[in-house]
Amino acid sequence: MKIKTSECDIVVVGVGGQGVILISSIIGKAALKACLSVRSAETHGMAQRGGSVINHLRIGCVFGPMVPLGGADILLALEPAEALRYAHYLSKEGVALVNVKPVFPSTVTTGQSRYPPLEDILAPLERICMDIKTVDATKLAVKAGNPQTMNVVMLGVLSKYIPISEEILIESLSESVPAKFLEVNRRAFELGKSEIKA
Repeated sequence: MKIKTSECDIVVVGVGGQGVILISSIIGKAALKACLSVRSAETHGMAQRGGSVINHLRIGCVFGPMVPLGGADILLALEPAEALRYAHYLSKEGVALVNVKPVFPSTVTTGQSRYPPLEDILAPLERICMDIKTVDATKLAVKAGNPQTMNVVMLGVLSKYIPISEEILIESLSESVPAKFLEVNRRAFELGKSEIKA
């Protein structure tokens, strides 16, 4: 399923340190370069301590910046449990793009709780939206040359669904990361893009 309309509501989620805000900024800048209206809102609370982060992006929208519940065309999740946490934003016709590599909270690493199996996380999503694409973006980022480019791998995945050209996304990416990291980020983008067949 391809979204690719001039209007597109996206919810980007993850945990602090994964680059949710950076990737959202890149998308927003790219939308402006493509002469599309864009509105955004972010909530990142305890992000510096690995807390939950959510960004709303509304491309081609003339209304407010917050994606309504059940209204997101795309849920871009950099962490699987965060996909489930914010699944209620997805529309029935929407798509969930999910990085399958978990980030374990301290309650899991200290043995106080258990992280659910991936299939238990994805099952509710399958009942909510039209399609789910899972990607081991963390593994692909390592392949690109830097595990911190996982968010850019997911940007590459997203590029197949949004009404912004790859060239403009790359231009926005180039303006958003230091020059010395541009090549590895471009590799990460390409690896993500190649995960979604045309």
